[in-house]
Amino acid sequence: MKATAEKLEKNEVLLEIEVDDERFSKALNRAYKKIAKQVNIPGFRKGKAPKVMIDRYVGQEAVYHEVVEDVFPSVYQEAIEKTEISPIGQPEVEKIQAEEGKPLVFKLKVPVKPEVNLGQYKGFDIEKPAVEVTDEDVQQELERMQNRHAKLVSVEEGELADGDTAMIDFTGYVDGEAFEGGHAENYPLVVGSSSFIPGFEEQLVGMKINEEKDVTVTFPEEYHADNLAGKEAVFKVKLVGIKRKELNPLDDEFAKDVSEFDTLEELKTDILNKLREERERQANAKVNREALEKAVEEAEVEIPDVMIENRLDEMVSNMENRLRTQGIQLEQYLQYTNSNIDDLRDKMREDAHTTVLQELVLDAIAKAEGITATDDEVETEIAMMAPQFNKEPAELKLTLEALGDLKMVKEDITRRKTMKFLMEQANVIEKAAE
Repeated sequence: MKATAEKLEKNEVLLEIEVDDERFSKALNRAYKKIAKQVNIPGFRKGKAPKVMIDRYVGQEAVYHEVVEDVFPSVYQEAIEKTEISPIGQPEVEKIQAEEGKPLVFKLKVPVKPEVNLGQYKGFDIEKPAVEVTDEDVQQELERMQNRHAKLVSVEEGELADGDTAMIDFTGYVDGEAFEGGHAENYPLVVGSSSFIPGFEEQLVGMKINEEKDVTVTFPEEYHADNLAGKEAVFKVKLVGIKRKELNPLDDEFAKDVSEFDTLEELKTDILNKLREERERQANAKVNREALEKAVEEAEVEIPDVMIENRLDEMVSNMENRLRTQGIQLEQYLQYTNSNIDDLRDKMREDAHTTVLQELVLDAIAKAEGITATDDEVETEIAMMAPQFNKEPAELKLTLEALGDLKMVKEDITRRKTMKFLMEQANVIEKAAE
């Protein structure tokens, strides 16, 4: 197979593919056999009609159409790899030559990634935040663990306080009428969690068990229910119970209960190390971001609209999948937020543009520096991905290859390596700890 790519204007190439005679001949035979099984030709059983009769009854044009349908997907993919072009949209057919006695030829206009004119991308001065973990940081993390593992115990006497769980019965009224969804019994509400309408939880503080109270609040202007948005409401509330966290003492027994360590000191040391690792990761991520941002500022590239729209399609699809895992449909989300799909895409457009721009610059730097994903790195990446899909690495690789997604894995590895390269090439200035 021969393939050439001629650069045209506006990020397009003219891709010409010539299929070798042997491949064309095999595809032609497959087409005749397939059509023979599908049509009834007088005097012949299905699948037994000779080529000359198929040409007479069906026509060579139909046969060659079948050949094109059979051959095009594979030869197009091979031509992309051979010419090393990066399509960003569907090809536009300029010409197909499929005639007896002539080679099978495709001429296509293909939209491709724009060229990036790189500026400076090495030697930037970038300040790295100091990585410091104090005893207070460790203590705060211990207290968070203490709260996560606290027991909720019922309080028989006293007043409801911030942080308590209030067990409440309530009915909400707007303009003197009870509204749908505004009633519940024995509802657990953590005071201070900000999970109710603003101002509701604060008015419960100080209540005693079996006390009743009218709580007046105003629904937000952008509340998902149009009939309540911006309206003042009165909730008749009865406090039927109080539950309060009972904290376990921070000692060796606590460490044994919540971790694999036998002593509190061992747990503290582990927390210290993990906090330091996380802050080191965050500091390096900041350096990475700034190095990339500076390289992007120095580069020049014109991004085709189709790349932004394609990225928006991906972002909306990813969001839809995330919502679905929470039992929410995208249509419901849009209704709750009083918006539509166009509003959502507009909100995402700036992020889509930034991401596409950064990827284009990273790809250009990778090409300039000869940075690629090795076979071993791809195998390692697939092995790490496999458990998420409940597949063996070899099986997942075959799936990725069949779907054409293996290229995305390689691109992701290459971009991470390029990010690391940018960081290594920067003049990183370590900020002193305060």
